[in-house]
Amino acid sequence: MWLLTLYRSTVGKKAIMAVTGLLLVVFVIGHMAGNLQVFVGAARMNGYAAFLKSTGELLWVVRLGLLAAVLLHILMALQLTRIKAAARPVDYQKRQPQVSTVASRTMRWGGVLLLVFIVFHLLHFTTGTIFPWASAPDALHPEFSHTDVYGNVMSAFHTPWVVLFYVVAMLFLLLHLFHGAWSSVRTLGLTTPSRQPMKRHVATVVALVVWLGFTAVPVAVFFGVIR
Repeated sequence: MWLLTLYRSTVGKKAIMAVTGLLLVVFVIGHMAGNLQVFVGAARMNGYAAFLKSTGELLWVVRLGLLAAVLLHILMALQLTRIKAAARPVDYQKRQPQVSTVASRTMRWGGVLLLVFIVFHLLHFTTGTIFPWASAPDALHPEFSHTDVYGNVMSAFHTPWVVLFYVVAMLFLLLHLFHGAWSSVRTLGLTTPSRQPMKRHVATVVALVVWLGFTAVPVAVFFGVIR
């Protein structure tokens, strides 16, 4: 019963959102490290992908765990937004942000964009359902392969609008991580209150490293740094 009581409370919802958020931060860091192996070469990238698939049931356990974390994170965000709206049905006539940041003010819409991106990314690189190119498959844009992940990356990121979509999505991921990682730790009471709340050194480093790691791949492929 105490779990149900915690879930129903605002504090409990914020704690769930914080825990799932931190789990997702750990995942994106690991995912970024895996993606960067594309710079080493096709053999290394395809070998890494093959290793992940060889884990079988463990891979599905991780996938289901990530799915649960994403769904809980979204559900808590929606419920907290509704609670906030109910507490103040009439919005402020004038807003003057003092210690809030662009990242905190774009969390909701940025989160919606990231959800769209996650769905697109899964259909793009995991299932191959959406694998766009300008024309029919050719030497530059071959068909989707479930084994040649390196080839999929080379093909996909020669399409300008795909690269642009990934770059824009990663900018919003940067903002989401900058505020989310910091606020999650604060929510769980893992840090003490700061006299300078705008200084978030660890969150800044994490956000910048993840943004740079994810953005580097599509940009490098598009401009021919990786062939």
